[in-house]
Amino acid sequence: MISKEENILFAAEKLFAENGFQGTSTREISKAANVNISMISYYFGSKEKLYEKLVEYRMNEGQFFSKDTLERTDINEWEKIEKIVDQFAGRIRHQKCFYRIMQREQLHTENPQIVEFLKQTKLGFLSMYSKILESGLANGIFTKNPPIYLLHSTISGTLFYASNGKDMYKEFLNNTEDEEVFEEQYYTELNKHIKHILKDLLGYEENK
Repeated sequence: MISKEENILFAAEKLFAENGFQGTSTREISKAANVNISMISYYFGSKEKLYEKLVEYRMNEGQFFSKDTLERTDINEWEKIEKIVDQFAGRIRHQKCFYRIMQREQLHTENPQIVEFLKQTKLGFLSMYSKILESGLANGIFTKNPPIYLLHSTISGTLFYASNGKDMYKEFLNNTEDEEVFEEQYYTELNKHIKHILKDLLGYEENK
């Protein structure tokens, strides 16, 4: 069961993704969430604060998973990288509305709170990759030391670009399969592709 607050957040997320922040009214959000418009003021104070809360909510989800992965002692550094890629790809695949919002925000945002959320999230990922790489090098799991900022760009940039181009690639491949079937195959291949690149960048040998 989701809370009333989450119900409003998720309804707003879909509308913000479709119509943008300016193109979405609180009345439309309350209608989509099936709540009285006063509930938006009660829980969030304003549309701007609701928007900021949505970004914070989704960002925190990713940060929690990343922290949990980083602290695990039952898997090695390469397996941590694999889990991060799987989780990141899964979030982009299943939370299309939020990542559509985020891509728009990275280009056009003027909200200082959103800018700070985005910056802190990116810095969090860079810190996490740095710790995994440092530990992997010390333990002999990795043999190469690529620039961390480029490692992060390789993962996130490839995922975003491939996700945005999925429909075009389906057409290019003349793929006539059901959308869900193609999407499953597409993201499976995408994950393998990213991991293959990362193995080379990190100097990881599976059967060493």
